[in-house]
Amino acid sequence: MYALAIVRYRKPIEVIDALLDPHRAYLRGLKAQGLLLASGPLDPRNGGALLLRVPDADPQGALDAIRDGDPFVKAGAAQYELLPWTPVIGQEGLDTL
Repeated sequence: MYALAIVRYRKPIEVIDALLDPHRAYLRGLKAQGLLLASGPLDPRNGGALLLRVPDADPQGALDAIRDGDPFVKAGAAQYELLPWTPVIGQEGLDTL
């Protein structure tokens, strides 16, 4: 299953910037596990977005674990909006990533 995660900052950008290295290291770990397909900040820079692929067996549990492991969330600096997603057009391209 695929999902979108919208990350919304809840602290000033200076706090976000101080957590950016651990946050990106965490995301690189998710990418290495095959869970994260793409990520990046929004414009304007008030949050970010993640494109995720999670196991079909327990997608909500996987999404909750991804959210809860993020250093932004652990520091109370951001919150996630988790959106399970079933692509109809283009899924074959996503499946090759």
